[in-house]
Amino acid sequence: MTQATNTTSTAPHKVRIWDLPTRLFHWLLAACIVALVITAKMGGNAMNWHLILGQVVLALLVFRIFWGLVGGYWSRFGSFIPSPAALQRYMHGKSTTQDRAGHNPLGSLSVLAMLIVLIAQVASGLISDDEIAFSGPLTRFVSGDLISQATGYHAHWGQYLIYGLVVLHVLALIWYSIKGDKLVPAMVTGDKLLQEPVPASRDTAGRRALAVVLALLASALSWWIQQLGQSAAF
Repeated sequence: MTQATNTTSTAPHKVRIWDLPTRLFHWLLAACIVALVITAKMGGNAMNWHLILGQVVLALLVFRIFWGLVGGYWSRFGSFIPSPAALQRYMHGKSTTQDRAGHNPLGSLSVLAMLIVLIAQVASGLISDDEIAFSGPLTRFVSGDLISQATGYHAHWGQYLIYGLVVLHVLALIWYSIKGDKLVPAMVTGDKLLQEPVPASRDTAGRRALAVVLALLASALSWWIQQLGQSAAF
């Protein structure tokens, strides 16, 4: 009887960590980043696709901000932004299951850095002008000096920061996979096997419907911003 109880208590708990909207956001954003890099390097007519992809990424980032406030438990900013205590526990190898259930503390900081850098890259793209064939939709609202600075950042430092964070992200995935923490499958299925129970993310039909509404709002905002540039041409 005791042996059966111990076996039950040590059995892993299957917990829904990443809801479907978060998973779709993650993979769509990854695909868009790859496509943006390719179209930027190709130049020419590919810049038309670069502009469209930038509009999609803007919508995705706006959606992620919305979802970070009302999404599943582990997708909310309040859940995955690490506290100083959690960060200290992780650095000393004493982190709890709760600390690592979603992103571990260092992974959370990496995600925040990626979101901030991507927001800066999209924002700089909106006010960039290569003086050849591309002009961001918001250039008419800012000064020439700011346009020059934004264009320089977007074409150089901004993309280098993204490259660095992407490489760091991939290396971290490989490292944790070697250690037995399968992060990629969790972002595909949404579930993790944990040694202790933790709060699960709500991933119901109602929550997914809410995500669709927020995605439509984010897309409408991104489209409206893009139209500001087109209306200036008439």
